[in-house]
This record gives sequence, C-alpha cells and structure tokens, in this order.
Amino acid sequence: MRQIVRMRRVAVASAAIAIALAGCGGGKDFANNPRPPVPLQLTGVITKQQVTISPNKVGAGPVVITVANQSGQSRTLTLDGNGIQEVVGPINPLDTAQLQKTLKPGRYKVAAGSEAATAKAIRPAMLLIGKERPSGSDKVLLP
Repeated sequence: MRQIVRMRRVAVASAAIAIALAGCGGGKDFANNPRPPVPLQLTGVITKQQVTISPNKVGAGPVVITVANQSGQSRTLTLDGNGIQEVVGPINPLDTAQLQKTLKPGRYKVAAGSEAATAKAIRPAMLLIGKERPSGSDKVLLP
C-alpha cells in the first residue's frame, strides 16, 4: 500500500514538473525585438526675433522638445518637415510647452506663430535629423 501511494506521489510530482516546464515558453510567439532609441530632450526658446532649438543636430528617433515662450505674447509652436506637421499651443508668455515626436532623417522647421498680426515674422529654427540612433536595449533604469 505504501508503495502504491509513493508511486502516485511521484507520478503527480512528475506531471506537475512537466506542466510547469511546458509553461516556460520557448515558442516562436515571443519576439525579442530591440527597444527604440532613448528619447532625446531638446530645449528651445521663442523670442521676439527667432526660435532656437538646442541641440539642432541629432540622430533619428524619439525626441521631446521643451520650448519656453519669452516673446511677450501667446504663440503656437509648429514642427514641420518630412511629411510631419505637429502643432502645440497656444503657449502663454513666460510659459513652456512640450512637443513629442519620433523623427526620421531629414530637415525640420520649428516655427512660432500667433493669432495677432505682427510687423516682423519670427525667424524659425531648423532641426537637422541624421541617421537613426542606436537601440536603447542596453540602457537601464528606463520606463
């Protein structure tokens, strides 16, 4: 009788181990694709004369552009180029706004506009996007 109980326990334990191992994956459903590049933080300012973005030459991938409005009146910010047109605003005087986008290689214009007519247009900033940045797969402490 003890031998039968022991054999049942061994059989149940073996079945449990087999089921646990089968659930460990190894199938082709999981694709270990590399992560996208780490988002770059760009900063900018809108003045009465021009829009500036720094740095203005970066590699392709996700970017977050934070712009402060120092022009004295509300402005909208437009990112235009390579088939992309993103608008954020209005940005009130002495306030900031963020624009997030994944950019492909090419030239982009960052312009500031307003609803009120101005005697002189604000000169836009040019953003040059080069080849794609490396994957962020080896970066730790990222969301």
